[in-house]
This record gives sequence, structure tokens and C-alpha cells, in this order.
Amino acid sequence: MHDTRSRFFFGPAGNVCELSGLAAMVRRVLTIALVLLSSCVLVACISNFQSHTAPLSLDSAIEPSLSRRLQISPNTARAKNVILFVGDGMGVSTVTASRIFDGQSLGQSGEEHVLSFEQFPHVALVKTYNTNQQVPDSAGTATALLTGTKTRAGVVGIGPAAERRNCSQSLTHELQTIAELAEQRGLATGIVTTARLPHATPAAAYAHVPERDWESDRYVSDADWAQGCRDIAYQLAHFAVGDGLEVVFGGGRREFVNQSVGGERRRADDLIDSWVNSASGRQFITSLEEIRSERTPTQVLGLFADSHMTYMAERRFDTDEPLLSEMTAAALDLLSQSSNGFFLLVEGGRIDHGHHEGRAGYALSEVQEFNHAIEVALAKVDLAETLILVTADHSHVFTIGGYPTRGNPILGLVHGNDLRGNPNVQPELADDGMPYTTLGYQNGPGAVRHSARPAPATGVHAKQQALYPLRATMIDGSDTYDESHGGEDVALYAAGPWAHLVGGVLEQHVVFHIMTYAFGWDR
Repeated sequence: MHDTRSRFFFGPAGNVCELSGLAAMVRRVLTIALVLLSSCVLVACISNFQSHTAPLSLDSAIEPSLSRRLQISPNTARAKNVILFVGDGMGVSTVTASRIFDGQSLGQSGEEHVLSFEQFPHVALVKTYNTNQQVPDSAGTATALLTGTKTRAGVVGIGPAAERRNCSQSLTHELQTIAELAEQRGLATGIVTTARLPHATPAAAYAHVPERDWESDRYVSDADWAQGCRDIAYQLAHFAVGDGLEVVFGGGRREFVNQSVGGERRRADDLIDSWVNSASGRQFITSLEEIRSERTPTQVLGLFADSHMTYMAERRFDTDEPLLSEMTAAALDLLSQSSNGFFLLVEGGRIDHGHHEGRAGYALSEVQEFNHAIEVALAKVDLAETLILVTADHSHVFTIGGYPTRGNPILGLVHGNDLRGNPNVQPELADDGMPYTTLGYQNGPGAVRHSARPAPATGVHAKQQALYPLRATMIDGSDTYDESHGGEDVALYAAGPWAHLVGGVLEQHVVFHIMTYAFGWDR
């Protein structure tokens, strides 16, 4: 049967007209004919246009960043080398602010600038929670990255079934690290950090402890020592998987020597001597001059500061501490001598510390140097055979806001735009009548207490204002009012063999499995 229901169409002046079923059918046929005729005319026009116009090149026809993506093809070769860069605390807001900061340091407005790792072809978001915490700590997250297993906050290289600070449980729940796996397979291994070497993130490459604060034996009880638990520095000095770590650069000298000589250790053993004397061909260095010098040893331990290495924002021109980029260069020169390939962990550890102090300028300066270290690596390795991953272990409660005008100094007061969209000369004022900065924190040392909010400080050394103070008790019983970590996802950037496995939203421990798969160990 034919459909005889009424049809509606828009007539002259937009009036709705009603047609019978037959009339509607006739109109449909006419409409189809008109569409076909129009299509023929359109094709003729396009053909005529193309016959008089040279083909557009890819670069001129397509936005350059899209053009680059169209040229990406997966590299499925086995990775000879893997470098994992961890910007400790380098959340997405930190990357954005650092991009602007670095660009403005070069005389740009900053927003259009691109950091080296932001040009990597593959990016993913990574979920950072610990098995027992919604907002994580570095020990648990670093363990996920370097062992392939999510675990509790505060434990290093230990599975989630073991409770924090429980020595006996930790001894039966140790997790194998990627550095241990690499050494077992004959690869060279290295760790570079601007933090203390026994600090949580670098420790997760080689140590197994139920308490991240056991950097020396200062807090390891005699009962736990008798059970067989050892502090992190001790485990580094006695790391004996394969032929041991080839390169270890960072701070934390105090964790390796006794209190009688200004260190933190209770026991009299000198772990630096223990490391040097445990195998032939080992060298201990302490200065920038030594890291730049030619060397023949096959294994090098560099301890360049008593505690953490100096902030970029506080470095003196006459310092004998090497930069993160200089340590990375030296490490790659040594590791590249291995015919079997290498695994290298590079941590920008003081990004996190700058945020904890509520000093955004300190954190951004550290990211700037972290970016330089990545540039050094890109210049020294072949991405055809080297997988480079750049990520963070967690974020911070750090935010960018306030409608500043384009190119507004990222560490300055917010200057907005007027009603015509042009920059205002005077800074914007909040409802309390005071100016405010683009950068700030949800909590931290910059919180205003018991008084009206003062005008905020600006510049690299400024402490950004925060919403509320937050107190935490340390292992020695002292209180700290540091800013806290954030719980949102962090980014993961990848280039090299099997980098295309990086995409979507990933659990943090999957990063480990991407590395082992690229090495060919899981295949």
C-alpha cells in the first residue's frame, strides 16, 4: 500500500504547507532530480577548479602539527635502550606553566612555546592512585612505574599485601624492579636524580623497604635489622644483581656515612667505601669537574650534595654541582658503551620539592632544566633503537587561573583585558580589594592565617598564596606545613620503539610493562 499520510514542507516565507501522499511523492522525485543535477554541476565546478590549480602540498594544505602526525608510523623493532624520565610532581598544570615560563625566558609570550617532550608523537594520561590512597605518594607511584605493580603509599619495591613499616611482611613481598631485570639480562643500568639517591623515586629502581624514610639506618630499629631489613642506602651500596648499577648520580652523601663524620648513619660502616671496594673498575666522584673529565672505570657513583642537590633558582655561579643535563650526558656516554643496551632512570626530583615549599618559580625552573636533560638525551641517542618515556609520578594541588592577558608574566600578578579585549595597565583586583597571581595552590605554606590577605609576592623566589594550611607529622616527630600532592592523572609522553603503545588512559603500572615489552622481554 502507498503511504497516503500527509507530509509537511517549508513553503514561501517559511510557511508550513501540507501535501497529500501523491503530491509528497512527486515532490520527493523532483527533489532527488534537483540534488542529482546540483551534484553534477558541483563536480564540474570542482573539476574545472582543479584543472586550473596546482595540487596543494601537505605542509601548506594542513596545519603543521597535523602534518607531522600524518607522517607517524609505528616502530615495532625491539628497543635496545630505554630511558625513563620522571618529573617528580610534574602534573599537567606544571607542564603548562613550565612551557609558558620557558617560552617567556626566550622572549616569547610563552603560550605558543613547546617543550622538547611535548613534541613526542604519542601521549597518554596515567592514573596515579596507590592501592590504599586516592592521592598518592612518590614511593608507591615510583614502585608502580619501576616494578609493574601498584602498591601502598610509603613502601618501596614492596607489594601491597605488606603493611607499611612491617619488616617481616616486607621480606616476603619484594617486587622485582626493571633495573634488576635489566642487569639479569646483561644490560647496563643507570640512575640520575637531583634528589638524594636513597629518596623514594630513585630508590624504587633498586631497593625493597617497608618505609620510604629508611634512607639510612637512622630509623631502622635493631629488631628490624636483626630480621634482615636494611636501609635504602645500604641496599644501593650492596646492589649485586648482575654486575651492579653502572652509573649512579645524585645527592644524599649524608645517608652513606656515619654520624661521626657528619652523616646520618648510626652504624660505623662507610657505604661509599663498601661500594668502591666490592668490585674492580669502580670510581667515586663528587664534583662537576670530575663528571666532565675523561674516565676509564666501568662503574661510577657520584654523590654531589650532602642532601638534595641545589635548586636551579638558588645555584651559585661558582658551584661544583653538575646540572641534571650534565649528569644525564655523562651517564649516557658511559651506558652507550654497552653493546647489549641499557636502562636509564632520570628524575627531576626537585620539581616536587619546589611545589611542596609553595614556590612555583622553583618548580618551573626545575622543569626547565629537566627539559634540557631530555634535549641532551635526544641529541645523544637514536630513536630508531631507543624508547624514551617522559612522565610524572604524581601531580600537585597547583593551578593556573584568573583570566590573565596573553603573555602575562607567568610568575606575576594577573593583568586582564578591558572591554575591547586590550590589556589593562593595572592588575586585576579580587573581591577583597587585593591583586592576585596567575599561579596558586589549594593548600601549602602560602596560606593566609588569622588576618586579611596581603598583596601576593611575585617572581621566581615568591611563595604563592594558598587556600588553607595543611600540617603533616614527619618520621622524626616534627611537623611540616608543606603543600600536598594532587590526585589527578598525569601525562605520559613517548618516542621510539613501541611508543605507539602509549595512548588513552593507563594505569600507572602499565608503564613498566610498556618498557619490558619494548625490550622484548614479554614476547
